[in-house]
Amino acid sequence: MTKNSFISVISHEKKEENRGSVEFQVFCFTNKIRRLTSHLELHKKDFASQKGLRKILGKRQRLLVYLSNKNRIRYKELISKLNIRELKTR
Repeated sequence: MTKNSFISVISHEKKEENRGSVEFQVFCFTNKIRRLTSHLELHKKDFASQKGLRKILGKRQRLLVYLSNKNRIRYKELISKLNIRELKTR
């Protein structure tokens, strides 16, 4: 799924581009994570990028926890659209 198509899906729901929404932020973080992961496959000793990846993973995880607590249905839809695993429950 491309970035523009996802923006249009969100904007049709809200009648405007809401780039501050949790779904859009999680989508952007997921793109960064995938890009950094492919970079780290080539450059295994790039420790600065590894640290950045861990930070972005933490930010995305916090947003997903927030969304799952606020609206479980939107959380499930987002997880299925982005093909990411569900959060581990404690």
